[in-house]
Amino acid sequence: MKPTIAEFYHESTKYTPEGLGSQRSKIDWDHPPLPFKSYTTGKRVDLAQYLPFAELDRTEDIQEEWEALTFEERAMADLSHLLYFSNGVTAVMPYPEREFLMRAAPSAGGLYPTEIYVAASNYPGLPDGLYNYQVRQHELIGFWEGDVKRRLGEACFDHPALEASNLVVILTGVFFRSSWRYQDRAYRRILLDTGHVWGNTAMIAPYFGREAFPIGGFRDDAMADLLFLERHVEAGLLLIALPRKEALSPELREAPAVLPSAARRDSRHAPEGERLWELHDASRIDARPAVTAVPPAVNARPAFGHAEGLEAPPMAWNDALGDTIVLRRSTRAYSGREISREQLAQMLDFAYRPQDSDDPRIALGPHLLAPELLETYVAVNAVQGLDPGCYHYDPVRNELRQARFTGLAMEIEYLCLGQELGGKAAAVVFHTTNLPRAVERYGERAYRYVHMDAGHLGERLSIAAMRLGLGASGIGGFFDDRANEMLGIPPEEATVYITTLGQPANS
Repeated sequence: MKPTIAEFYHESTKYTPEGLGSQRSKIDWDHPPLPFKSYTTGKRVDLAQYLPFAELDRTEDIQEEWEALTFEERAMADLSHLLYFSNGVTAVMPYPEREFLMRAAPSAGGLYPTEIYVAASNYPGLPDGLYNYQVRQHELIGFWEGDVKRRLGEACFDHPALEASNLVVILTGVFFRSSWRYQDRAYRRILLDTGHVWGNTAMIAPYFGREAFPIGGFRDDAMADLLFLERHVEAGLLLIALPRKEALSPELREAPAVLPSAARRDSRHAPEGERLWELHDASRIDARPAVTAVPPAVNARPAFGHAEGLEAPPMAWNDALGDTIVLRRSTRAYSGREISREQLAQMLDFAYRPQDSDDPRIALGPHLLAPELLETYVAVNAVQGLDPGCYHYDPVRNELRQARFTGLAMEIEYLCLGQELGGKAAAVVFHTTNLPRAVERYGERAYRYVHMDAGHLGERLSIAAMRLGLGASGIGGFFDDRANEMLGIPPEEATVYITTLGQPANS
């Protein structure tokens, strides 16, 4: 059987030791893309004026000023903070060519391909319409006014979360920002980066009385028309409906986050430089799919060894989530020192089992797109009370089952393109998916879902690590086949994302 487009894309964009050098030689280092979108016209809405109120644990003086704000001003302050914690500028690094603005969410190569749009409908203080988040100035620019809820409903097949929401965040990918450096493999990076931003939005929304519901199934052409996106330049990837708690209903909670694209399609083996677009175009939805009952995809796994339970007390947040997001940085080097078993358990709990949190706001979520498609493995290098080796993680049973009983540090370092991050991390989390089964279930669009879900989980792991005083760094570039060999999984099981966790070198 010929490979599907997603299978061909994944295979043809794998990194190998032989091909990595030639890919780097194609980068035009003198002409990097700008990580911002600009508009020449549109109504500007200042959000920066509300940043002094951004601390979730406000001082007494700030609290007094907050209480003096009108209802509309408080609503605009909430929106300002929501966008800031999702992907606002958290630090400015001066460079001779131009300053580098660091964001709340990590991005491969610091290229920030994810754009944020806001759809407002009866939102206090904001006229109905569509807005782009201008991250440099921390402002909105309105580019369309009107009944956006109706048009979103048409594009998303009347998803009930939209009807319940007066605020919807739309995430798009500007493809050249990432493909400039990563060529066709950029699609993976863009989806992971979008998952990072979504992860922040979902984590912080409950602090403003909202819950984040992702919508991955929508009519792509309708979304492009709505946002005035140029084909093969920028494309819609995810909507996040943000209903208030009082608007939640059983119907909303049961509504599907995803829809399948067209049935399996054989790849035409697009030439290099066009593979990204072949997959993206093949994953589009043009009309409401005929959804039939399909049993969940279950990966055939080898028998695993002894189960290690991961019971641990919940992390103490004390209203520090916002500060943790702002202070998050990707770790550049690890010391190689151990972390505790409890710390590993707490990070996995926060990512996969937030219902165990002692903070009811953190206990909301994550609402993932297609969690049944992802598998999680943890490579242990230096965790107190756990033997070095590779473990399969089962979040339902909350346990690790050892699959390989051996030290893997050098192997992980090599497959992470020789980065010491892999070898000196205390633990390394691998997300994988059985790609043929994923495509069978959701069509080529499954590739979007698994990568955005993995990015979301990776961001949650990173934020949990920061809260514990540890380091974290996501790795989207690795020798794919070597990762499979190390994990002991078959070729059809695609490695999607790697997150390293450990003691920072300077701690």
